[in-house]
Amino acid sequence: MSITRQNLSVIIVSYKSDHVIENCINSIDSEIEIIVIDNSNNDQFKKKIETKYKNVKCILSEENLGMGGGNNLGIKNVNKDFALILNPDASLTNNSMNEIFIASKEIDNFGIISPISIKDEYPNYVLKKGHNFDPEKPFKVKSVDGYAMLLNLKQLKKIEDFNFFDENFFLYLENEDLCKRLIEKNEDIYIIPKSKISHLGGKAVDPKYKDQIEYLRNWHWMWSKFYFNRKHYGYFIALSKVLKNFISAKIKFFYYLITFNTFKRKIYQMRLLGLISSMRGKNSYYRANL
Repeated sequence: MSITRQNLSVIIVSYKSDHVIENCINSIDSEIEIIVIDNSNNDQFKKKIETKYKNVKCILSEENLGMGGGNNLGIKNVNKDFALILNPDASLTNNSMNEIFIASKEIDNFGIISPISIKDEYPNYVLKKGHNFDPEKPFKVKSVDGYAMLLNLKQLKKIEDFNFFDENFFLYLENEDLCKRLIEKNEDIYIIPKSKISHLGGKAVDPKYKDQIEYLRNWHWMWSKFYFNRKHYGYFIALSKVLKNFISAKIKFFYYLITFNTFKRKIYQMRLLGLISSMRGKNSYYRANL
C-alpha cells in the first residue's frame, strides 16, 4: 500500500488561525493538495491563502462546525485515496512526509498512520496494553492524537455504515472515538517514528481570544468526556468516570467565587455547565462569541 504526493490530500481545519496556519502549510510539500476548512467563514482569509499558495483550496463553512464536522467536510471534498488531518498549529519536520511514503510501502494494511511528536514527554499516541515497540520501525497503537492522523480513505470507505468523525463532538475526543471504532472494525493504527511532527498545543486560535477560548475548551472537555464514555460504555459508567471532575469543579467554583478570582471561577463554571449539559443529553451547543 503506497502513499504518494499525487494520491494524498491534507485537511486543515482553521478558526481564527491566521497567525499559525502558514507555518503549517509551509511544512507541507507544495506538490501536495491542501484543503483548508475555515470555520470562521472569513472570505478575506480565503482570498489571501489561495492567492499565496497555489496548492491550497480554502472552503468556508457556513457555520462553526468544530473539529469533527470540519474534518468531515474536508473529507467530502477529497478525491484522493488518503487524507492527512493536521491542526493549524502543527508543522511537519524536514523529510517527515518522505518517511511516511517509505513506511506506507512496508505496512500491508492500515486504517490510520501518524507521524510521531518531537516531544517525547508528550506522546501523541496510546499504546495497546502490554505492547512494546521498536523506535526505528512503525508500530501499532490504540489511538493517535487528532492533530495529525493520516486516514486511508480508500480502505475506510469500504466499511459498511461507517462514518468518519462523530459530529456530536464539537471539540475534544472526536479522534479517540474514531480510533476506538476503527479498532473495533479490526483496522490497524500505526505510528511512524521516523516521521516527526511539532505541535504547539492549544495555539490554533489567535491569542487575543485567549480567555474566551479557554472557557470554550473547558466547557467542551467536560461535555465530550461524559458523551464519549456514555456512547461507548453506558450512562452509569460515564457518571463514574466524571464524578471526581464534577466534585472538583464544584469545590473550585465556590473557592474562586469567594476569593473574587473571576477568570478561574468562570473556568470551573464552564466545566460544570458542560458536564451537566452532557449528562442531561443536550448537544454540544456552546460557542465562543468572538
